[in-house]
Amino acid sequence: MERLSVTMQPLPPRQQEILRLAREFGQVEVDDLSARFEVSPQTIRKDLNELCETGMLQRFHGGAMAPSGIANLAYEARRQLATEAKRRIGARTAALIPDGSSLLVNIGTTTEQVAMALRARRGLMVITNNINVANILRGYTQNQVILAGGVVRHSDGGVVGEAAVDFIRQFRADYAVIGTSAIDADGSLLDYDYREVRVARAIMEGARRKILVADSMKYARSAPVRIGHISEMDDFVSDAPPPPGIARILAESDVRLEVCSEADS
Repeated sequence: MERLSVTMQPLPPRQQEILRLAREFGQVEVDDLSARFEVSPQTIRKDLNELCETGMLQRFHGGAMAPSGIANLAYEARRQLATEAKRRIGARTAALIPDGSSLLVNIGTTTEQVAMALRARRGLMVITNNINVANILRGYTQNQVILAGGVVRHSDGGVVGEAAVDFIRQFRADYAVIGTSAIDADGSLLDYDYREVRVARAIMEGARRKILVADSMKYARSAPVRIGHISEMDDFVSDAPPPPGIARILAESDVRLEVCSEADS
């Protein structure tokens, strides 16, 4: 029997480059692409729509992103996303944590920026399941760093599993610094790895005050596993005001919002 073959037409060069950029940086925006390729925004929107129709990208207002509902972006790519915004979030969050405090810190590139900003502090006890956070603070002898044991996730240096959960549950800290992969419109905090979520839940339960750190890109992403709800937080530090629905939830739940804009740089 003769086998029928279907040949997929190659993408035009501009769309290939758009796809490469989206996969490298997580998302692309119409205005940036229009300037980069010296074409009209309407032309870029047409390119994005065609890429989204094939499932290669996911559309959001003003741009498109690499599909991320099932698999998280590679760690190094995530580190390159919203780097300046994350730095500002880290600095603002560190300002909320006084010397002599104990804190629990979970996995995430934004929580790592908090650790960077905490290096000048004194008398901190930092308990974390994030090897990168431990490395950032290692050598700053004025602070104590405690690393959870468990299974090391090779992709990003996160320590997960039951051993990590049991270890974290031994502590009652002054603060928890919580990162998340996505924030749903209903206020749900979402992530990708169930094992990581178990540790994040233990971190939330082990702190007197919970600080959520997340850049505004998190509103455009999706993930399958629920960490908790934004109303469980005491503080939320971000780089831009949240959508109206999230702002309403924060106000109704008495969650203090800290917005660090570019003017704070």
